[in-house]
Amino acid sequence: MKKQKIHEKTSGRHYSAVVLLVAFCVLSALVFVGAWQARLELPPYVGKKLTRSETDEVIARNSPLASYVHLSPNADFPRKSEIKKITIHHMGANLTLERLGESFAKKDRKASSNYGIDINGKVAIYVEEENRSWASSNAENDDMAVTIEVANETIGGDWRVSDEAYETLIELCTDICWRNGIEELVYTGDTNGNLTIHNMFREDTECPGYYLESRMADIAEKVNKNLNSS
Repeated sequence: MKKQKIHEKTSGRHYSAVVLLVAFCVLSALVFVGAWQARLELPPYVGKKLTRSETDEVIARNSPLASYVHLSPNADFPRKSEIKKITIHHMGANLTLERLGESFAKKDRKASSNYGIDINGKVAIYVEEENRSWASSNAENDDMAVTIEVANETIGGDWRVSDEAYETLIELCTDICWRNGIEELVYTGDTNGNLTIHNMFREDTECPGYYLESRMADIAEKVNKNLNSS
């Protein structure tokens, strides 16, 4: 009888171990399938090095001011709202377009922007306009906004951006408004305007820095002047 109980106890432990092993295998398979399906759901050009013709194809769907494309997986495909706003950010660094693209390509960073502008005024596309970037710590805003990251000429202090980057920012905002039917860019200093900045949605960030924040009204004025003249 004693031997029988020992045998039953050993058999029970063995059975439990088998059940746990099977459960682990099933769970692992589900995780693998889920990741594989998520990968399949990404647009074809996301997360890969593009040929020249593929790059031109992406640029043709977005701003012609762009010269570099590195599409990030950190986005919603597609956005849920029509484009009504522009939200401006700074990089908090002087990064090249390639380096920022590499950063946005990391899934664990969970961040991206639609466009980036480097210190020389060159433009990159990281998330196509038809998709929502993960930029402003506010999904509702990002669903309506095209987001732009601008490189800093100085790190810290007023977080200045170069004159070249600033002029390109105005040109890019003008182009975004023109192509998306935004007739006027309005900066109100809060979320009610259609020109917004990152720190309106997140209190613990300096983004886009004093230099750009102090020039939001000037940006809106110059963009509207361009829109009216065209």
